[in-house]
Amino acid sequence: MTSTTTLSFIHRFEPGTGPGRPPLLLLHGTGGDEADLLPLGRALSPGSALLSPRGKVLENGMPRFFRRLAEGVFDEDDLRRRADELAGFVAEARQAYGLGAPVAVGFSNGANIAAALLLLRPEVLAGAALLRAMVPLRDPPAADLAGRPVLILSGAADPIVPAGNAARLAAMLTAAGAAVRHETVPAGHGLSQADLAITQDWLGRLQ
Repeated sequence: MTSTTTLSFIHRFEPGTGPGRPPLLLLHGTGGDEADLLPLGRALSPGSALLSPRGKVLENGMPRFFRRLAEGVFDEDDLRRRADELAGFVAEARQAYGLGAPVAVGFSNGANIAAALLLLRPEVLAGAALLRAMVPLRDPPAADLAGRPVLILSGAADPIVPAGNAARLAAMLTAAGAAVRHETVPAGHGLSQADLAITQDWLGRLQ
C-alpha cells in the first residue's frame, strides 16, 4: 500500500515486507516525481520499504531537487540548502514510518543530491547507489563516511556526465572513507539492464 502522509515533501511511501531488506530513499531525475522510481525500487530490492519524495524546485515546470545555472553547472548555495531540507524530511519520515537509515537510490539530479547528502549530511544515509552522478560541490566540507557503501554507475556514452567528473566523485567519496564501487556500463545517460543487474547485486550484498 502507498501512503502520502503529510510531511515536509510530497512523497510516496511503501512499507517494507522483507525482513533485513534496507529501506530505500528513491530520488528521481529532472522531470520525475514521487511515483517515478517506485517500480525501479521494487525491482531492485523486493520487500524493501520505499520512500520517494518529489523535488521542490521547478525548472520549466519539471521537478528537480535543486537549482542549476546551466547543464552541469549547479547553484551550490541552493544545493546546500536543499540538501539540508531533504535531510530534515528523511528524519521526519524515519520517525513517522519507523524506518532505519535508508540507502539512497538516485538517478541523475537525484543522484547528485544524494552525493551532496553524503558529503554534507553523512549521518542521513546508510549508503547510496548513484546512477549517472556528477561531483555536486566544488569545495565540500570534510566528511567522515567510515566505510559507508556507495555504488556509482556511469554511462560510457553519457553526453551529460564526463567520465572524468564521475571518477573525481568516486575519488572524493573514497577519500572521505566510503567503500566505493564505480563501474561504467555500456549506456548513455538513461538507465539500462546493466544498471538494474549491478544495483540489484550490490543491494543484495548489503543485507
